[in-house]
Amino acid sequence: MKISYNWLKWYIPEVPEPDKLADIFTYHIAEVEGVEKKEDDTIFDINILPNRAHDLLSHQGIARELASLLNIKYVDSAPEYKIPASVKALAGKSELKIDIQSDKCRRYMGRIIRNVKVGSSPEWVVKHLESIGQRSINNLVDAANILMYDCGQPAHVFDLDKVEGGLVIRNAKIGEKMTTLDNRDLELSGQDLLVADFKMALGLAGIKGGKIAEVTAETKNVIIEIANFDPIVTRKSAVRANIFTDARKRFENDLSPELGPYAMRELSALIFEMCPEAIFEDIVDVYPHKQGIRKLSFSADKISKILGLKVSVKEIEDILKRYNFQYKENKGKFEILPPPMRLDLEIEEDMAEEIGRILGYDKVKGEIPEINFKPKINETYKNITFARNKLLSLGYNEVMTYTFSDKGEIELKNSASDKKFLRTNLSDGLRESIKLNQLNAQFLGMNEIKVFEIGTIFKKGKEELHVAYGDKKEVKEMSLAEYTKSAGSFLNGLAGVGDPENRGPEKKTLPMKFQMWSLFPFIARDIAVFAPEGIKSVDVAEVIKENMGNMVTRGPELFDEFKKGGKTSYAFRLIFQSYDRTLTDAEVGDIMTKITNKIKENSGWEVR
Repeated sequence: MKISYNWLKWYIPEVPEPDKLADIFTYHIAEVEGVEKKEDDTIFDINILPNRAHDLLSHQGIARELASLLNIKYVDSAPEYKIPASVKALAGKSELKIDIQSDKCRRYMGRIIRNVKVGSSPEWVVKHLESIGQRSINNLVDAANILMYDCGQPAHVFDLDKVEGGLVIRNAKIGEKMTTLDNRDLELSGQDLLVADFKMALGLAGIKGGKIAEVTAETKNVIIEIANFDPIVTRKSAVRANIFTDARKRFENDLSPELGPYAMRELSALIFEMCPEAIFEDIVDVYPHKQGIRKLSFSADKISKILGLKVSVKEIEDILKRYNFQYKENKGKFEILPPPMRLDLEIEEDMAEEIGRILGYDKVKGEIPEINFKPKINETYKNITFARNKLLSLGYNEVMTYTFSDKGEIELKNSASDKKFLRTNLSDGLRESIKLNQLNAQFLGMNEIKVFEIGTIFKKGKEELHVAYGDKKEVKEMSLAEYTKSAGSFLNGLAGVGDPENRGPEKKTLPMKFQMWSLFPFIARDIAVFAPEGIKSVDVAEVIKENMGNMVTRGPELFDEFKKGGKTSYAFRLIFQSYDRTLTDAEVGDIMTKITNKIKENSGWEVR
């Protein structure tokens, strides 16, 4: 919201200079998003958060807050208002009728004013509106706008002669239509709240007035509205209609219905000042459900604990007096009656925030609390970690197999036919993993496949953590508790020391160092050589090694050998792979050609 420095001075003549005031706003009230220096004024653009929108979206609200915060004088302008004398409705004419048909209208105040003259506003009104970026429309509309930016209560003015019968606050009929003051055609829903007369919709309640009862230069008699509408209904209707107005902003963040009489008095005084010949009828005030009295209790000790700052009873009393709170205090315990406008104060923590904000959060010292940093050991995690590290150190690799199985004790609904059950053991999945990995052992750079798994198995009525490990010869499985128990005294020693069937300090196994594998695809090539009798496989392998370069990650590995016609055939496999790129067939082909040529240079050697 934009706040005029000169406007504030109406209420707090002792207000600090603009430069100092900007810091006070930021550190104690709300963030200042911009400051605009004008020739004879300073305008603050303040980001009022929703929790304080009900009382700070106005110059009076900001002025009261500053006066209490800084303990300076607040000048109440209400006694200066020139209040017109009310008259009963003239003979033969009915008084204003107001019919509230929805509980979403919490209060509706209306007043008929006759013999008004619509025209330009006084210079001071135009100047105040323009200072905060608002344009002057006419004296009656300007009076309603001045009221909203001054005390925070939206208001509306209807042309009385265009209103049929009286005012009805009701829900819209499904499909009912209305044209707004800015000529937008709306189709309403049954959840929208309207201000209507006995025939037509006059405005979308709390959001935008309608065209039918618009005040024009020909208007002679008006109804002024001061109302209070449900914040949720107001917001939903405004979102549906895609309308954003300053009135909507205030209603959707909630306003106290208790603000109504003051606002009616101020608006009446403003119109009387601009239309001194006007005739004012009595105020009609329909207030079906009054705002209740709220009580809030807290203690000085609890406030201190929440803030992490020692706050004395005297400091709290000083704040409550400056902010005009009614309170009782007994041995450091307070019971207060929050002012009707302070809708944000509901629980003890709200009061702690309020006191901390006023004192200044810079007074809260950054002290590190006493914390016992000794971690609490999770036995299950400890045992899992021990088992994992020990098996890794023994050369096993961890795998994770499917929890779902084609057989078991616990059946699942709507699952694939081969995964209809939860597994009852880890061994079945581990054997399948060993089988599949064994086929690619040479491509993985392994001489043998040794794997393990630590996981949950499921039986009727219980779940258990198991450990399974093994190779192509044998798979062993036991519960995690049994596995760690079988490790005996080695559980608290170095990870990897000892094994259930091979324990002993003299048989420590050093942990294996992890080596990252290549992320690029490999190429496998086989080469078979007929060598004369007496030539061993290692002799042929040596020739291959000398000429294969550094792109062979595994091999040459002998995978076939037989004799024929006095010669021996040796078949070798080479795995080509790069760590930084994908190899091409041409690159591998060049190397294989080089190896072939070198082999042929040996007498009696033949590549087949």
